[in-house]
Order: sequence, then C-alpha cells, then structure tokens
Amino acid sequence: MSLMTSTKADARASKQRTPVAIALIASAWLIFLLILVLPLYMVLSQGLANGIGAFWNAISEPDAISALKLTLFATAISVPLNLAFGLAAAWCVTKFEFTGKSLLITLIDLPFSVSPVIAGLIYVLLFGAQGLMGPYLQSVNVQIVFAVPGIVLATIFVTFPYVARELIPLMQEQGTQEEEAARLLGASGWQLFWHVTLPNVKWALIYGVVLCTARAMGEFGAVSVVSGHIRGLTNTLPLHIEILYNEYNIVAAFSVAILLLLMALVILLLRQWSESRLSRQLQHRDEE
Repeated sequence: MSLMTSTKADARASKQRTPVAIALIASAWLIFLLILVLPLYMVLSQGLANGIGAFWNAISEPDAISALKLTLFATAISVPLNLAFGLAAAWCVTKFEFTGKSLLITLIDLPFSVSPVIAGLIYVLLFGAQGLMGPYLQSVNVQIVFAVPGIVLATIFVTFPYVARELIPLMQEQGTQEEEAARLLGASGWQLFWHVTLPNVKWALIYGVVLCTARAMGEFGAVSVVSGHIRGLTNTLPLHIEILYNEYNIVAAFSVAILLLLMALVILLLRQWSESRLSRQLQHRDEE
C-alpha cells in the first residue's frame, strides 16, 4: 500500500512544473504571440480598417484578379512537375545504386542553399535579352524573362526539393523488401510502383505536395527578379502586395495580404491533416 502511495506521489510531483519550466513556457508563448499572432492581427485589422466593402474592392479589382490567376497558374504548373520529379528522384535514390547518386542528392538540395534572388538572376543571365540564350530566343520570338514562362521557371526552381525531400527518408526507412517480394511473385515495374511503392508513400507524397504548394504561392524573391513587375501581366499576389504598399495604398495591400493569408491557412490545414496521417502510418508501421 505504501509503495502505491509513494508511486502516486512521485507521479504528482513529476507533473508539477518548476519555476524555470513555467518561465520557459511563458517565454515561448510570449514569443509566439509577438512573432506570429500579433502580425496576423495587424494584417487583419489593417485590411479590414475601411470595412468589408473596401476589402472586397481591393481583392476584386482587375490587377488583383490577374495576380491571383497568375499565382494559381504558376502553382498549378510547378507543383505537378515537382511531384513527378520528386517521386522519380526518390525512387531512384532509395531503390537503386548508381554512379552519381550523391551528386543527384546534392542537386536536389541546391535550391535550399541558393538565395531565390540569385536563382532569378541566373535565369536573367540565361534567358534575358543580353543573356546567353537571349539572342536566339529573340530570333524565334520567344520571351521567358519578364513574362509568364520566367515566373513559372523561377517557381519550379524554388519548390524543386520539397516533394523529394519528404519521400526520400521514408522510402529509405521502408527498404526494398516489399518490392523484392512483389518482383519474385512476377509483378512488373509499373505494378510495383502502383500497388506497392505508391500506397506506402502516399501520405508523405501529399505532405510534400502541400509544402510545395505553399512555397509556390508565397514565392517572392526569384519571381520578383524575372517578372518585370508588369501590372496585370507578370505580377503574382506577393508582388502585387509590394506594389500597393510602395504606393502607400496600405488598406488595399493588406486586403490582398488577407487573401493570401486565407490561402495559406487552407494549405496549413491540409498540411496538418497530411502530417497526422503520415504520423499514424509510421506509428502503425513501427507497431508491426
């Protein structure tokens, strides 16, 4: 009986927080409020300062609609391409041994270490009027820089690693046993992919796609360099917000920022959902 009492007392004592722990928790909440909650409140309050009517006018004007369409278009092009590449790259890296494997992994991580502004400048040096391929592109009447193709290319570059980097650790942990067993049973390469590999990584794949989508919609640096800031043509939502703010049209700038924020919240909810499903999948796999 005394042993049970002492055990319960120890459990209660372990739940009691020390002053240091309380101070750390309070500091964490304070930093969270100052860095995240307060800026979000400022965006909402500034965007709705003149009422719902002014907010609606700001997000429904032609330039804002054009920026929204271009943002969604660049995202719709870059995300599927990076999904296909990330899945193929993760398959190659985790299931096969080949010369240059470490180089491929390094190239996948390259956009993480290169500034987006530098990436935009690289595209200008390659495809600009005075760039390496500029004269040829002009001769065939193709414009990449300061046009939609340049924005899409810049978005693809900055979102390049997200899908692959979510898949590679999981596929390395899973190993190749299931694929080898399916191969011995006579499954073809496509059957292995569709019925063995893809079901095992689908939640990590969705998680990577969600991260890639969020990064594509919020990209500013590389897109800013290659876009030319042409209103109604090459402005994405982040660039449109910058132009409105520089023109001291504060309410309109924050109104469009609210629109971008709402899109980010939807992506965040999808991220949380996919992350929870991925955690359940990993937990279920560990239990097996």
